[in-house]
Amino acid sequence: MDAISTDAAVVYGDRPPVLLAGSSDAAINRAQRTIEASGLRVGASLPVELANARLDHQGAATAIWIELDADGGGPMDDLLTRVSRDVAAGRYAAVVSAPAALLDPVSARLDEDAVELIIDAGEAERAAALAIATAHAARPLSVADIASDQNAERLRQLSDEVSRIASTLARLSAGPAAATRTAEATPAADVPAVSAETVRAVIRARRLRARYFPEDLFADPAWDMLLDLLRAEIAQHRVPVSSLCIAAAVPATTALRWLKTMVSKGVFIRRADPHDGRRVFVELAPEASQALRRYFGEVGHVAVI
Repeated sequence: MDAISTDAAVVYGDRPPVLLAGSSDAAINRAQRTIEASGLRVGASLPVELANARLDHQGAATAIWIELDADGGGPMDDLLTRVSRDVAAGRYAAVVSAPAALLDPVSARLDEDAVELIIDAGEAERAAALAIATAHAARPLSVADIASDQNAERLRQLSDEVSRIASTLARLSAGPAAATRTAEATPAADVPAVSAETVRAVIRARRLRARYFPEDLFADPAWDMLLDLLRAEIAQHRVPVSSLCIAAAVPATTALRWLKTMVSKGVFIRRADPHDGRRVFVELAPEASQALRRYFGEVGHVAVI
């Protein structure tokens, strides 16, 4: 399947093209619009099931964009595993776009931090993901004006969001270390007991705020995910990626950014489901769990919101 031309006036420069793989013609068309609006050229567009073979012979590429609107089964799994490995090796950047229904099987195959996974994303967020992915690959990309002032504003918001995540998690680099030192000084047996009902009550109280104020006014995905993982740990439940993204109470792509960086900082741990190769569970690192339990022990019966 050859790349489809558009009427957009785009200056490509001399950057290598983007390889595009999609699960349908509609998916390929949508991805191509995003790529070309971002100032890049589509070198080839082809079905997901043919992309792995193409990568065996692909020359230079700025990135690969995988657009999914349906479950591609084994070929999809193989392609995502290959792309994750190639991105880790620095061969190219990668963006994977998928609907929420595919979050678990897709995220289970993407171990590499530099792969940008976006879920049910709008056009501005899609363009921003491509810019972020190519920046990770040390190939600067300027995102063009892709539609309107509204999209430009959304891009600014996304930039602010990514910056906030980066600065917050930079501060966390001291947090887990401090928690580790505390854990070493105090035996694990001395960690205060916290009931699942206490944590559930806090989570309910946080969700109740949306009845009275706009939900995004209090968006705090890192804290919401920490609480959900503590609740699950106490109840001895496993939490898949899709459930944790829902618990974050923000768009799935935003939740995935937080999840990725919390894992990289050692606050969360990803574990493959031993019974299902298309699912990954997330849990608290031991130091993070102990820090949360001590926090609840210190605040006592004060309302923790």
